[in-house]
Amino acid sequence: MSTRLRLDVAYDGTDFSGWAAQPQRRTVAGELRAVLERLFGGVEGLTVAGRTDAGVHATGQVCHVDVPTERWESIGGALVRKLAQLLPPDVRVRAVTEAPAEFDARFSALSRRYEYRVADAPYGAEPLRRRDTVAWPRPLDVGLLNAAAAGLVGEHDFAAFCRRKEHATTIRAVSALHWRRDPDGVVVASVTADAFCWSMVRSLVGAQLVVGDGRRPPSWPASLLSRTIRADEVMVAPAHGLTLVEVLYPADVSALRERAELTRRRRDAAG
Repeated sequence: MSTRLRLDVAYDGTDFSGWAAQPQRRTVAGELRAVLERLFGGVEGLTVAGRTDAGVHATGQVCHVDVPTERWESIGGALVRKLAQLLPPDVRVRAVTEAPAEFDARFSALSRRYEYRVADAPYGAEPLRRRDTVAWPRPLDVGLLNAAAAGLVGEHDFAAFCRRKEHATTIRAVSALHWRRDPDGVVVASVTADAFCWSMVRSLVGAQLVVGDGRRPPSWPASLLSRTIRADEVMVAPAHGLTLVEVLYPADVSALRERAELTRRRRDAAG
């Protein structure tokens, strides 16, 4: 028998080639699976909510995995501590909970939220935050950034902002996108959507930054939504400024199943 577990994961993406396992490359999934297999003797279906790219961080990543029930019952209460002892210091499993079989970290998710940090101070990013904060060489106007963001909220075809994958849709529903300046002076973008296509968040940020520093009008990013292919003039912002901070799921089991089935149908139809 097997038991499905939900893992809440955080990592510093600097030294990883992204989440997904790749031959001869250090990845978050590779490190995590190796330790889980050491503890359980074998695991199945390690599935993640958002497959982050190389250099992208996470404080609120979620994945699920199926493990032998007998072994889970014997070590479950100590699993978080055991993982902390065995995983490298740039990956932490913050919580482990038993999940219903209907829970799918990828397809059951209602939304994902990312944040992107930009320092526009003349001296750049603070040394202790250099791994998760991009230094921008020009002053940024938060009002202009939010004016640009407003036109990107809603369900659109974001083809201009995505690196296209064969048989994959670029239609996404962005439910929230806004900028703020934190007390430390760093400008932070927060963006929430049902899902994101490849490089979408970093491309959205790149398009808005050139508005925030005055080089493009606020209407420019939204004007690109009419494109059916990627806009070459849109800069893909550096990976290290981006962090996956939250993934939300339905509260009850029946809704988990329904959400997963709905998401799969949408993906299949798009393909």
